[in-house]
Amino acid sequence: MAEKVIFHIDVNSAFLSWTAAWRVHVLGQTVDLREIPAVIANSANVRTSIVLAKSIPAKKCGVKTGEPLGMARDKCPNLVVAEPDYELYVTASRRLMALLQSVSPCVEQFSIDEAWVDMTGTQGLYGPPVLAAEQLKARIRNELGFTVNIGISSNKLLAKMAGDFEKPDKVHTLFPWELEKKLWPLGVRKLFMVGPATERKLAQMGICTIGELAKADPVFLREKLGKPVLTLWQSANGRDCGEVQPPPEVNKSYGNAMTTPADVTTFLQAQQVLLSLCETVGMRLRRDEQAGVCVAVQLRDKNFSNWSHQLQLPAATNVTSELYDAACRLLRRMWNEDAPLRQLGVQVTKLSPAGCRQCSLFDKADYERLEKLDTAVDAIRDKFGEQAIIRGTFLKGAVGSMAGGLHKERRTGITKPVDDPAARMLKKLGIETI
Repeated sequence: MAEKVIFHIDVNSAFLSWTAAWRVHVLGQTVDLREIPAVIANSANVRTSIVLAKSIPAKKCGVKTGEPLGMARDKCPNLVVAEPDYELYVTASRRLMALLQSVSPCVEQFSIDEAWVDMTGTQGLYGPPVLAAEQLKARIRNELGFTVNIGISSNKLLAKMAGDFEKPDKVHTLFPWELEKKLWPLGVRKLFMVGPATERKLAQMGICTIGELAKADPVFLREKLGKPVLTLWQSANGRDCGEVQPPPEVNKSYGNAMTTPADVTTFLQAQQVLLSLCETVGMRLRRDEQAGVCVAVQLRDKNFSNWSHQLQLPAATNVTSELYDAACRLLRRMWNEDAPLRQLGVQVTKLSPAGCRQCSLFDKADYERLEKLDTAVDAIRDKFGEQAIIRGTFLKGAVGSMAGGLHKERRTGITKPVDDPAARMLKKLGIETI
């Protein structure tokens, strides 16, 4: 059986690198933010703004990520401040993950700018691990316009630790036989998941380096610091059983739920919540080019009693108005305003790829027209934000137009349209947009 080979890829100062690449490759600016004292921060309110990312020249001036922008400017009077562009960052992250998945099918995204890649058994394709990492690093730099650090080991923990040794644009190894030389001399704070409080507690016990922690008696550690410290002891010894987890399977259902700010006591209030939820669920279905034939509604009353009903539609759909109509029919069947509601949910199951719909002589609505209308609304919201176009019923209502779920970019995976600056950057680099 081939020995495990795990890569950890980490973008160097991601937000700043992605902004700099956009400015250089799209706007044609000659000044690269990575080469001057620069930070990513919201300059509109210096009092509350913090540094999200910094360049190496800014770091040499003492600027730290997470510190107030005003403090950073005191350290570096000629500091250049660039505004964050989160949609650009989501797009760049997606491009990075797509490139990594072209190298190995087993990629686990850890954050917007980090991922593990299982490279076990790929030596015949890419050569020895260090050579493969150097080639991957160069490919990311040439195709995407930014640099990464790559850590190499036989497990995820050591691969991540290796990637943090020296930055930027470096490849490092940290295999179990290299622990004593490369890892153990470092301070315990360098160990993954060790914070300042744990560092102080370990120092009080005379443990200041990772090596001292690795050699300590685990029974003694548990008596002094509790069971969680055993995980750190395992980490100090380079032990990690976690496998690289590839992306989850395609959704088998789409749903959304909302706990209302006040009890829902009338059908009108409940219908407004259901419409808001159907807006989000429908948009997610259309984004993934899916349609569902089964709609379910879940209710929870103020006494935390739960119940749900579902119904089958004549044909699979992702049309918001059709989902809403089905949800309202279910609401009428299962609730008669007798118990105030505190939570409502909508779920669509029995999915199939969206495509041509079989028309029926008994259809009461022009579903082809409604599909086009939803698609147009989605495009407007993608470009100008979710509140750019809303239904009139939400203008004075207590419920938002797209309630429930996560932050917009995480919930919908929205990226900018093809002709936006981020997409132009990627296109100039020879990459098609998602």
